Amino acid sequence: MAVTKQVPEVEEEKLLRKRNEELERELRKSQEREERMKAELQKARERLRVAEEAERRLCSQLGELEAEAVDQARTDHARILALMNQLSQAQRLLQASSVAQPLGLASK
Repeated sequence: MAVTKQVPEVEEEKLLRKRNEELERELRKSQEREERMKAELQKARERLRVAEEAERRLCSQLGELEAEAVDQARTDHARILALMNQLSQAQRLLQASSVAQPLGLASK
């Protein structure tokens, strides 16, 4: 009876070893996948960092351009007002000279 009892134990031991090897293979595969995923995550984080830095630079440049545009608009507006004043003065002078000429011609 001892021989028949040893056979199932040997078979069970073989099955356990085989299962253990399978589990170790699965563990290695899982660890490899985990390492690949960590590397992919690191690459994604780096891409995100680069994108955020680019966004920061673009926002800064946009702010500078907006400030320049506002300054240019103020300068242009001031120039338009000055030209409008000059035009008004020129029109008043022309009106005054056209009114004064007929009076001056009438006295001659």
